[in-house]
Amino acid sequence: MKKFLIFICVLLFIAGCSSKSDGIYNLPPEEWYTKIMQDLKSADYEAAKLHYTQFASEHIASPLLEQTLLILAMANSEENNYTDASMYLNEYIRKYGTRDKIEHAEYLKIKANFDSFQNANRNQNLMENSIVMINNFLVQYPQTEYRPLLETMLIKFKLALYYLNENIIDLYNQTGRPESAMVYKKINENSPLKDANLIPPDMPWYRAFFE
Repeated sequence: MKKFLIFICVLLFIAGCSSKSDGIYNLPPEEWYTKIMQDLKSADYEAAKLHYTQFASEHIASPLLEQTLLILAMANSEENNYTDASMYLNEYIRKYGTRDKIEHAEYLKIKANFDSFQNANRNQNLMENSIVMINNFLVQYPQTEYRPLLETMLIKFKLALYYLNENIIDLYNQTGRPESAMVYKKINENSPLKDANLIPPDMPWYRAFFE
């Protein structure tokens, strides 16, 4: 009886796994590409991810894979799926990483981080990491065509981080934690923005600098 129950469980597991797939396989590259574009058109990003995985496993050397990865990354970024967008860009860099292509992909990763803050993303680490990414990018690619855009993003990230620190200072002071507030106060006192005569935004800080 015990073996029979185990057998039934295995069958149910296999059935569950198979239900996650639409049973499509062994298509030529052009058909996989068309199917993924249809998935994106219908905003079915999970299906697009599944079909891309199948496509990549069946046609590892297809020239259409490179274009598909970039399209998936940009489509996910436009729909605020920033984690998946970054995942596709990392895979693009790993597979097709010439200097020019890496430059473009790294810029798109930074832009995806920037765009994510239009949706009230208060991730302090992401802001700090984005500032580091931009600075590193500008050092690595000093003649980049993206410099004006990146410098604008950099200023906005720094402004947002400055006002985030101000909010944290107020919060700690209101909750009776002056020592913690002092940590962030010292950070802002050493900021080049301290004496910039900034006008606080009317809308929430996490949207004001990214719209």
